Amino acid sequence: MRRAFRRSIAVWHSVQVTVESPESHSTSPFQEFFRTEAAGGALLVICACAALVVANSAWADAYHRLWETPVAIAGGGHALSLTLHQWINDGLMAVFFLLVALEIKREALAGELASPRQAALPIAAAIGGMVVPASIYFLANGGGMEARGWAIPMATDIAFALGTLALVAPRAPSGLKIFLAALAIVDDMGAVLVITLFHTGEIAWGALGMAGIILMLLIALNVLRVRRLTPYLVLGLGLWFFVHESGVHATIAGVLLAFAIPTRTRINATEFSVEARGLLDHFDRTETGDFLVLTSKGQQEAIIGLQRASELVTASLLRLEHALHGFSAFVVMPLFAFSNAGVGLSGSSGGSVSVAVILGLAVGKPLGITGAALAAVRLRLAALPEGVSWTALHGCAWLGGIGFTMSLFIATLAFQGTNLLDSAKVGILGGSMLAGIIGAIIVRLGTRSARRNITAL
Repeated sequence: MRRAFRRSIAVWHSVQVTVESPESHSTSPFQEFFRTEAAGGALLVICACAALVVANSAWADAYHRLWETPVAIAGGGHALSLTLHQWINDGLMAVFFLLVALEIKREALAGELASPRQAALPIAAAIGGMVVPASIYFLANGGGMEARGWAIPMATDIAFALGTLALVAPRAPSGLKIFLAALAIVDDMGAVLVITLFHTGEIAWGALGMAGIILMLLIALNVLRVRRLTPYLVLGLGLWFFVHESGVHATIAGVLLAFAIPTRTRINATEFSVEARGLLDHFDRTETGDFLVLTSKGQQEAIIGLQRASELVTASLLRLEHALHGFSAFVVMPLFAFSNAGVGLSGSSGGSVSVAVILGLAVGKPLGITGAALAAVRLRLAALPEGVSWTALHGCAWLGGIGFTMSLFIATLAFQGTNLLDSAKVGILGGSMLAGIIGAIIVRLGTRSARRNITAL
């Protein structure tokens, strides 16, 4: 019987709708998230380096012309024509923002940001990591056109940061990984607010009104407990179109859609456990002796029942988040990196914008994150995660200075069409690289020291 039960568990793993290794089912959603972001970070490095190489080669003109290629989508007598670069920054990045908002919603409802005590440290650290870099940017840059880039060094690239942490400290305590991920997620919330409040053009109220109507329909679907994702995604496309036409940046549509996605399930954990155990018992009872599922109608029915029960107990938010992770990490962000990181280094390395961004990322970020975290702990508003030393946390504060994706995105919004954009990109690349290298060294030293102390005890 024990052997039959083990076989049934193996079959249960094999029929999961996700394409992943069996051992991943024993890991938490955060561990899966961490692995995906870490792998995506490595691909981001490759794409960013490739963009830099091409942009400083004989193919530079062809590279820049490629992104200015117009691409039109027509339907119903209307056409939307954007350049390839705009489709990536306004269209595909809406998927990235949708995923970010789904992660924020999940963490706020049932994750690391759900408990005030747990959330206090990364929230305080993120606020310090946004205020101090922005202040340093202002002090280093003054007013004028350059001041429009004040939010560039506020951002943390979650994929790069977690990827670096995974590379240099694969055995780092889970508390350190969770702190860095939660910090980056709160940072993303700040970036979304900045884009919404400070990078919105002239408002087309008619289009904005249509976007509001679609948002109400999405909320109505949620209230009516519609769990199928198709209606939400279809309406989400309409929402993106009208937000884009309204003058508000189109990526905000992804954020609005995320907060309409349901978190409720049809059955609860207890009901699923009872149903699954009954189906597994039925699976074992209907074994024909040849160990081939195809010959047992009862086992086939049990497997289909398990699939159905899994769908009923999985929230729509989790299904969509899981479906988007791979697409965002391995398609959207690499394309964004390759299309935005290509900057000619000759003649673009100077300027107050570059200096201000580098100081914000490589000085302001670690200073602000560590200082705010220290203040929160000293005031007893928060506590250090178990097994995490101040050295390791300070190293993560440096990793928080890897701005890249979100920093490039904000720089494009702030300086699009000006000669300051290349200077901002140079500052982002230089500051992120400096912060990442120093952070990697400090995290490595901090985690090694902590392991030695644990061994000595």
